[in-house]
Amino acid sequence: MNSQEIETAVRLGLDLVVLVLNDSAYGMIKWKQTGMGFPNFGLDYGNPDFIKYAESYGAKGYRLESTEQLPELMRKCLSSKGFHLIDVPIDYSENERVLIEELKAKTCIL
Repeated sequence: MNSQEIETAVRLGLDLVVLVLNDSAYGMIKWKQTGMGFPNFGLDYGNPDFIKYAESYGAKGYRLESTEQLPELMRKCLSSKGFHLIDVPIDYSENERVLIEELKAKTCIL
């Protein structure tokens, strides 16, 4: 949750790959709170362009367009020197369906 470590990693010449799970929200918190019946308040927000942000520190940035791209992009980043940031769009709606609705339906006492 503190992106300034990118500067440290670049300055120290570390070889790292970081995945940013980008849902423009505190998505995991949001779907857990929804499952507990709490209202959605203050959990959605805008993000910077993580690619440009990484590049502003001298790192390399990539945006995943499909899950099929991930294995090859990971191989590329892991075999290259430097700091690599991969922006991964995340949709937690499937989590809500499976981990809240379906799980609740299977565990309810009749």
